[in-house]
Amino acid sequence: MNILFLTMSSGFANIEARGIYTDLMRKFRDEGHEVYIIHPNERRTGRPTEVKNAGLIHSLGVRTLNVTKTNVVEKGVGQLMLENQFKQALKKYFGGVKFDVILYSTPPITFNNVIKYAKKASGGKALTYLLLKDIFPQNAVDMGMLSKTGVKGVLYNIFRRKEEELYRISDYIGCMSPANVRYVLDHNPEVDSEKVEVAPNSYDVDSSSCNPQKEEIAEIRKKYGIPTDKPVLIYGGNLGIPQGIPFLMECMEANADREDCHFVIVGSGTYYQRLAEWYKNRKPKAVTVMKGLPKADYDKLVSTCQVGLIFLDYRFTIPNFPSRLLSYLEYKMPIIACTDPNCDTGIIARENGFGMYTPSNDVKAFTHAVDSMLGSDIKAMGERGYEFLMANYLVEHTYKAIMKHII
Repeated sequence: MNILFLTMSSGFANIEARGIYTDLMRKFRDEGHEVYIIHPNERRTGRPTEVKNAGLIHSLGVRTLNVTKTNVVEKGVGQLMLENQFKQALKKYFGGVKFDVILYSTPPITFNNVIKYAKKASGGKALTYLLLKDIFPQNAVDMGMLSKTGVKGVLYNIFRRKEEELYRISDYIGCMSPANVRYVLDHNPEVDSEKVEVAPNSYDVDSSSCNPQKEEIAEIRKKYGIPTDKPVLIYGGNLGIPQGIPFLMECMEANADREDCHFVIVGSGTYYQRLAEWYKNRKPKAVTVMKGLPKADYDKLVSTCQVGLIFLDYRFTIPNFPSRLLSYLEYKMPIIACTDPNCDTGIIARENGFGMYTPSNDVKAFTHAVDSMLGSDIKAMGERGYEFLMANYLVEHTYKAIMKHII
């Protein structure tokens, strides 16, 4: 079959790289399908619009403005232009291809015309499948970026209509977790419940890489100046508004001088500089703050740690499900999930014995969770997390969720 994947992710320079989207595309390839990917070549890369062919995978990078990690104006204009740029590139480079499946992920919610064009050009029979990773515009309302009234309310209503149309033109909607399914159905009663299901974030797991030797662990920790004689709790990923970094900083301040463990915060984003300045001025002996690392180096660092940390802003009314959970479980690490009450990541971890949940507005609760974790059988909890990953979050689970509607 011919598979089309539309995404705002720019991580397709190397299709063999680890990631929830690259892993899924390789799975389709390995099952014998022809895969066509359209993604942005953002302005900062300097790359033109170009097609890269690698066997059954054809990757079309479309020259765009910076649509990630840039100022609000360029990001907004870039995302508005994205739909027409993708449509024109699709016509020019993949115009003769008849697609059997059209996959697309949020963000953004503005691929509607591309999806409709690709389906019509394929004879109207292609299966359309939304991988729902971002519930917009409600998440922007939660974070105070939009509102449902006033001037910002005009923008909200425009985006809300686009969201409703996206759900309407999608044959199926694959959500990250059960809480995501419930949210979509509760807040969009016009959506048929039969078309909404769980299609989780997933990885292609290489079990041979999950067990570094003691010598390797010591070497990696020394490289980054991390103690070798204490359990390490790590937070890795974006350091932005959605992650509630001010609360994370409060938690680190409250635990800055612990002797029984060490915290590592590694990532990038709008709050990194504020966090780095706190680290420089405070000089906490129990905390290390690092700039984001390349994926391969980050995975090696994670493999030397004992506990994974997840932080999300308490204001969220939508149930996020952070993909960084996968790296933690892959390396047999239990988690402490500090989130809003609508997120079910911590609840799933607690119910399945591989983690703890604390609300992301209670520093004392976080500290208590750290105390409890250090007093638990961390290794056994990590093993349960790995087993849960293998049973639920492998790329074949997402692949099967999609393919069951075709074969």
